[in-house]
Amino acid sequence: MITPVKLSANLGMLWTELELCDAVRAAKRAGFDAVEVYWPYITHSLEVALTLEETGLPLLSLNTVAGDLAQGDFGLAAVPGREPEARTAIDKAFAYAADTSALWVHVLAGLSVGSQAEIAYLNNLRYAAKKGREYGVGVLIEPMCEAARPGYFLRTVEQAARTVAEIGEPNVRMLFDCYHAAMSGCDLQRAISDNLDDIGHIQFSSIPDRSEPDGGEIDYSRLIPWIMEAGYTGFFGAEYRPALTTDLGLGWMDSFR
Repeated sequence: MITPVKLSANLGMLWTELELCDAVRAAKRAGFDAVEVYWPYITHSLEVALTLEETGLPLLSLNTVAGDLAQGDFGLAAVPGREPEARTAIDKAFAYAADTSALWVHVLAGLSVGSQAEIAYLNNLRYAAKKGREYGVGVLIEPMCEAARPGYFLRTVEQAARTVAEIGEPNVRMLFDCYHAAMSGCDLQRAISDNLDDIGHIQFSSIPDRSEPDGGEIDYSRLIPWIMEAGYTGFFGAEYRPALTTDLGLGWMDSFR
């Protein structure tokens, strides 16, 4: 029996012209099995929960707030001196996740470097892991490549694996984004094989332009079945920038099914 691929629509990049609840409905119509979001907080959690119930789609993940995007923030957890903001962001994310039955909270590290950043990051992740246990929600950390997010604290798969090991909590896992990993020079099959037990969620897009996943350097119609055969049982998050519109670019889904 062939196990079907479970596809998630990342609404941080797909159907961004729609209000969040309408984007969830669009993902359902398109045939996605789940959704994930960036920062849903301007939409009341009850409204999102009702829309998820209406569509039957689970919410896989949401991000902690980035901070002040206009001032260059992209997360707070690894930024020394901003621990109170980071903890507030974590509290807010887990409360929203609990209200919407989300599976994961992605704790954004932020732009920083050095030993003090490492200390802040580990302490804040331990705090997040504790919150996660209280709410029954997992914690994700995602390494981001220099090309896409210059100066981001968590930059490599190896660093993320060390961090997961250092925290040592079963609810803390890696968000493995094929785009970021490949753009950092990883061999995707080897990196996934080496870290499979630490991976909580996988995202994908074309490489190097980060558009629809049926183009570029990676043949996902082969890679995704290989990942499933290796033992990964989770969803695959479509996180890409549509070349034109989301609806016009969904032809890739047929080959993945």
